[in-house]
Amino acid sequence: MIRKRIIREAQKVVIKVGSSVLTTPEKGIDPMKIQQVAEGISEVIASGRKTVLVSSGAIAVGMSRLKLKGRVRRISDKQAIAAIGQPHLMALYDGIFSEKGIQISQILLTRDDLNHRRRYLNARDTIASLFRFKALPIINENDTVVVEEIKVGDNDNLSVLVAGLIQADLLIILSDTEGLFDRDPKVYSDALLISEVKEINEGILRAAGGSFSPTGTGGMTVKLEAIQKAATFGIPTILASGKRDGVLEEIFSGKEVGTLFLPRRDPLSCKKQWIAYGVRSSGTLYLDEGAVGALLYGGKSLLSTGVVKVDGGFERGEAVDIRSLTGDLVAKGLINYSSQEVEKIKGQQSFRIEEILGYTYGDELVHRDHLVVLAHPEKET
Repeated sequence: MIRKRIIREAQKVVIKVGSSVLTTPEKGIDPMKIQQVAEGISEVIASGRKTVLVSSGAIAVGMSRLKLKGRVRRISDKQAIAAIGQPHLMALYDGIFSEKGIQISQILLTRDDLNHRRRYLNARDTIASLFRFKALPIINENDTVVVEEIKVGDNDNLSVLVAGLIQADLLIILSDTEGLFDRDPKVYSDALLISEVKEINEGILRAAGGSFSPTGTGGMTVKLEAIQKAATFGIPTILASGKRDGVLEEIFSGKEVGTLFLPRRDPLSCKKQWIAYGVRSSGTLYLDEGAVGALLYGGKSLLSTGVVKVDGGFERGEAVDIRSLTGDLVAKGLINYSSQEVEKIKGQQSFRIEEILGYTYGDELVHRDHLVVLAHPEKET
């Protein structure tokens, strides 16, 4: 059975725990739930698997410490509350894991840490060293300094990027839903849990609709979009309820808990994962139909002759989105020329680049080795 095989072969695991798992509406952060989750993770580590925990909860812990009720709206207040809560969250984890003989470590990441290739590789190497020291990396977003990172779906996407970073064999997302249902179980009492998903297509995204969770930060659609990224990395994902006692033990015993999302058969390489989802795009190129077809179906590099329009200012080596004239995202890649240079050579044959600019960095605007096709797989060959 494919689920049992995936579990058996998973030696490097990322476990994401959402705020909705660690909190209750009545008392906020729930130390008993943290205890249960930590004990489950301890068993995973005891089985010999290299494990990373991506944990939300800093703001929830800060709210409890400050005895605050209701919703905080000011970004600076959220950042301050996260700053208060983060050390206490780690103290809770440390108290539990130390009893199990497990050394914990803390890594706070921002989008910029994953945006820059050198820092991305440094983060990967640090986690590898922590594994050698047999320490558990506990990762959260650095909410205290980055405004953009406090937003819906932050740690769902962060867990996927971390899974890609370490080339994990399995991602587990623990939320307050039992998994993916064929429709919203809070609205339809006869909604059915889907045990296995081979591909997240537009139909599944539409069926998921909004959030199935009133307390979680991500919502089902955001979770599915994150899981879809994991699939392109070649990483299977299990979405299950962290509210369920012993959920990790059940998962690793091979029981059909939650929903298993299968990976793509042709996963992106580690570098292309970074290009696709790690680095931020600095501009956009719009292509004619011939150039779009060459990328989607011909496996070609992007040449200047197919570029019709340039948006944004970017330098050589930065990432750019590549779109059709109708605005559909086709690909993303690292550009060989600046936006000013592309403006001069767009629509021109490659042999004219040196004639126009007085120099050349090569025939390709984006070489195929530095380009990731992001259009729907059904459009690819």
